[in-house]
Amino acid sequence: MQIVIFTLFPEFFEGAFQASILGKAIASSENLVKIVNIRDFAFDKHKRADSRPYGGGPGMVMKIEPIQKALEDNGFRKGTPDEKIILTSAMGQTHSQQKAKDFSSLKRLAIICGHYEGVDERITEHLVDEEISIGDYVLTGGEAAAMVMVDSIVRLLPGVLGNEESNQGESHDNPGKLGFPQYTRPEDYNGWQVPEVLLNGDHKKIVEWREENRKKKA
Repeated sequence: MQIVIFTLFPEFFEGAFQASILGKAIASSENLVKIVNIRDFAFDKHKRADSRPYGGGPGMVMKIEPIQKALEDNGFRKGTPDEKIILTSAMGQTHSQQKAKDFSSLKRLAIICGHYEGVDERITEHLVDEEISIGDYVLTGGEAAAMVMVDSIVRLLPGVLGNEESNQGESHDNPGKLGFPQYTRPEDYNGWQVPEVLLNGDHKKIVEWREENRKKKA
């Protein structure tokens, strides 16, 4: 698949998309993640992609023209099969593991990073398939939200984690069922012991213990 991020601040992603497993996945696939600067598609000589809201009020609103042109230049159109155009928005549906799975099965995904006081409403009405939020709190912009979504999606793609079993039976795969306690060496640290059941090699008992001790969301 390919994920195309449309943003006013492309430099936000420079370090984050070069680190760890996500960085390796992006580096190994030239077209996996593409960053598009919305300002490159602004119509005026100052490359302004925002303006004051009609009706007054504080802050600025992202303009529709450069966003539409950026989408069109990259071949995105609302309602295209096997593709999605999403907008990071406080009004959107909350991102979830199921959403990540759904997005990972697409051929292409466009993420528009909202900013300032929001975007021209005609963007949500005519250009976007879905609005997505990552939680009930306020961010300075949608770039951090986009980064979270990309991480959750890319790790589900074949070959990214190396071991294909690594993303099976994870936290949030099933509602209400989170991860179980994990331990590693040493067996005894300051008198704090690893549970004996994990050391005896009885796979059936280990599975039972892990199911019994799955953590619950607070």
